Amino acid sequence: MSEPREPTEILDLAFERASAHLAKPDIDNPQVVERVKFVCRSRHNRAGIRLLMACLLAKIHEPNLDIRKPYTEIGHPDCYSGRTYDEQYIGPFVNEHALPCNRTTAFLTPALRNRNIVLTPSVDLVGRPQKLYENALQLLDNVHTGKVSADDLLTEFMRQLLLIRNESQQRLDEMIRSLGELEEGIPLSAEDIVTLIKQHLACPRSSRLPVLVIAAAYEAARERLGERVLPLEDHHAADLQTGALGDLEITLMDDDEVVTSYEMKTRRVTREDIDAAIEKVSDTGKKVDNYIFITTEIIEEDVRDYATSMYDQTGGIEVVILNCIGFLRHFLHLFHRLRLQFLEAYQEFLLNEPDSAVRQELKEAFLALRRAAESSVDAT
Repeated sequence: MSEPREPTEILDLAFERASAHLAKPDIDNPQVVERVKFVCRSRHNRAGIRLLMACLLAKIHEPNLDIRKPYTEIGHPDCYSGRTYDEQYIGPFVNEHALPCNRTTAFLTPALRNRNIVLTPSVDLVGRPQKLYENALQLLDNVHTGKVSADDLLTEFMRQLLLIRNESQQRLDEMIRSLGELEEGIPLSAEDIVTLIKQHLACPRSSRLPVLVIAAAYEAARERLGERVLPLEDHHAADLQTGALGDLEITLMDDDEVVTSYEMKTRRVTREDIDAAIEKVSDTGKKVDNYIFITTEIIEEDVRDYATSMYDQTGGIEVVILNCIGFLRHFLHLFHRLRLQFLEAYQEFLLNEPDSAVRQELKEAFLALRRAAESSVDAT
């Protein structure tokens, strides 16, 4: 009898096996392969991927478990915590290999949280798209009935995710290459760049983008300002978890002390937001010079005045509310010679973001918008 394998070893072996056989699945049943493909390529809901990978990992790690029982609340000897396997092993693994999955556990999604049932094909998980969950439950049943092994199915998930990751990167590489093939002409003006970013911010699911706008501005002007951006935190991580004051923190070049903190809002900033920010600063014990809200909505005058009043109340912390596009326009004209450095920095930050924070479609949209803008300038 072979020695039991540790979860990390199981994942590494499945990844190696999938990498070595990308062209063809090891599973002979085409229906099973199609189900895996559907779950992996569901653009609007990727929770099924981590659900199944966690359950498969548990089954391989502890063969006596019932793969359909990923809730300890069920109370049976063969049940287990799918969330534990997901958070402790699947999450770090998909992050390490940049696999196109959610960055947070599947077991906190509405369809899967607060459950204590056996996940059979007859269960209605009340999730969308419905076919995704139907396929996921059927795959669990396929393993339970011996139609496919957990090892083979986990490897097939790895294979499909690697194919998707490679396809996405290839599309981005081709779009970047097409940008480089444009004839050199007059560079984009500051207002051209403002228009480009404004169009990008108007795209769906763009809540992460204001963070990247501000980060790119500081990156482009870091030598002039003598300040730098601290590494960006996970888009889905709460400030309490990371210890960060806001979405973006700025320090002096040769110091780790935060001097300016930015918090991004895709809605109007309220007095309650300001109170929460001041409380957060107080709780962390950090002494910042500026706490700046960046919003994509209008700024109400009474809220702006309330923010201004915080300077005296906090003993010297300036609380400011700025419009994202207004900030960018002022920055690009103030540092006009750095406008193209800003654009390159923004593109680099954007493309380096995981798909869970900035979707592939949003990355491709920017490259297409940039190509259109630069082609228009060349044409004139």
